[in-house]
Amino acid sequence: MGGIVTELVPAVTARAPSGMVCSVDHLASQAGLAMLRAGGSAADAAVATSAVLAVTSPHLCGAGGDLLAVVVPPSGPPAALNASGRAGSGADPDRLRSEGFTTMPFRNDIRSVTVPGCVDGWVALHDRFGRLPLAEVLAPAETYAREGFPASPTLAAAGAVVAEVAGAEDLTGGGPLRVGTRLRRPGMGEALAAIAAAGRAGFYQGAFGSELIALGRGEFTESDLARNQADWVEPLVVEAWGNRLWTVPPNSQGYLTLASAWIAAGLEVPVDPSDPLWAHLLVEAARQAAGDRLAALYEGADGQALLAEERLGPRRDGIRSDRAGLIGGAFGAGDTIALTTVDRDRMGVSVLQSNASGFGSHLVLPGLRIFLHNRGIGFSLEPGHPGEYGPGRRPAHTLSPLAATTPNGRLRGVLGSMGGDGQPQFLLQVLARWLVGGEAPGDAVAAGRWVLRGGQTGFDTWNGGGDDVTVAIEAHAPAGWADGLIGRGHRVETARPFDHGFGHAHLISVEDDHLAGGTDPRPRFGAASGY
Repeated sequence: MGGIVTELVPAVTARAPSGMVCSVDHLASQAGLAMLRAGGSAADAAVATSAVLAVTSPHLCGAGGDLLAVVVPPSGPPAALNASGRAGSGADPDRLRSEGFTTMPFRNDIRSVTVPGCVDGWVALHDRFGRLPLAEVLAPAETYAREGFPASPTLAAAGAVVAEVAGAEDLTGGGPLRVGTRLRRPGMGEALAAIAAAGRAGFYQGAFGSELIALGRGEFTESDLARNQADWVEPLVVEAWGNRLWTVPPNSQGYLTLASAWIAAGLEVPVDPSDPLWAHLLVEAARQAAGDRLAALYEGADGQALLAEERLGPRRDGIRSDRAGLIGGAFGAGDTIALTTVDRDRMGVSVLQSNASGFGSHLVLPGLRIFLHNRGIGFSLEPGHPGEYGPGRRPAHTLSPLAATTPNGRLRGVLGSMGGDGQPQFLLQVLARWLVGGEAPGDAVAAGRWVLRGGQTGFDTWNGGGDDVTVAIEAHAPAGWADGLIGRGHRVETARPFDHGFGHAHLISVEDDHLAGGTDPRPRFGAASGY
């Protein structure tokens, strides 16, 4: 079965001498590539790709969501961009608790919407590292919004979820959404034109901001929208497998990728991923890194302290090769898009852009018909918790962009994946295949994966502290994994091959004289495009 499916969904590594873009939508990848051909930077390509995805993939991301990025410039240190939005001035945790909520409402509640940071992220990324005019960078996305684009397989499959949602009419067309149905989103085109003409002010102080304030009914104010949601922050870094790994600090969960990679790099992980010990040791590294995520991850948490050897060393030392360990006492699906770009000068960009869960909150601005995310689900409603819901605060975030450099600072590669709580786990497996096993990017991102599951939404894996998780394995993963993990005490379940719930990963690797890229075959619509 696995061999047959692999033939139907092949692993492809694209190679090109100058520049490359990887994303889940070939239209978006081509838009980014056009920027590179026009002399633009990897940042221009990233913004162009991201903007097209905001038009064509509203089930995964959009202008009503957030954005995080890591940039490795041709010279100088890597930079991290946190464009995750803050809760509005009307945020009131006591009111939610008085209504009986113990966790943030998942959908259909404006209080789980923070001020969307995506557009501020585009502008910040372009302002610092772009070369082309912003209007030129956003032009492909505006064209697709106004003139139409064919529905992708994943959008067609997801369309039924919002068929009855007010404001989603752009995605229904009066009947069932089918693959290839031509869709137009004139409201999104209007928003993109406003950004091209006036930057962030055209969006946050324009029609988008007005509609958000009206829909919020006291949750947001004009001053909330006047505050820029994008911050350049000091990236986190660790040494692992002979390279330096870089990500965005908390409130991003990216530290978990770095922590699990550091732990795994100190273990005797087999080179061959078909060895069940390979899966077991990486599962254990991920569990040890993330078991206390709910307590450790919040805005303002000390990322470097979370990666300190004195903190991670005992966790690594507690890992056994013959059995699953206890997590709780050892130390005191989501929907998103990832994209990667590299330019002629070897600037690399990894961007994660997200609505959180699918179409986000299922709340839509009525005029522009832009979906609003539900990133506020990352807040705590525990009184006094450092990540408690409150005005001006950012929630814990699953977005985990990642870059790798050589010890002397040269770009080694950029990678990222969607997947809610599973993002660091998917990236850990791709890293191990790429850096330890020497696999080509296409093979590394297409290979069967495991993911830890412990809840219902893809954002609650760690509610039980890591001791109650089940290891889900794709059907096309190595045949020995299941028995090997069960024999070591793991709970195991199997899933379909090339399952959407196992992430959409992308990797661009810098080789000696060219670029090699792989885009995930799971969405059936992506492309690694180079020139």
